[in-house]
Amino acid sequence: MERIDPNELLDASEVAAMLGLSSRTAISVYRSRYGTFPDPVIEKSRCVLWSRRDIQVWLDGRSRRSR
Repeated sequence: MERIDPNELLDASEVAAMLGLSSRTAISVYRSRYGTFPDPVIEKSRCVLWSRRDIQVWLDGRSRRSR
């Protein structure tokens, strides 16, 4: 099992901020709309956390496609 630095985990509010979204609820829309949106590394009940690196890689990929 890969070790994850807890400081590198983001909740929906932090992911929304990285993506320039105003609301954490938009993340559920992104998850359903974009098949390539990263899966959370932890998803247990109401605790849903993503890897900062996974989100950044996804965001960088989208930026390159829109150029």
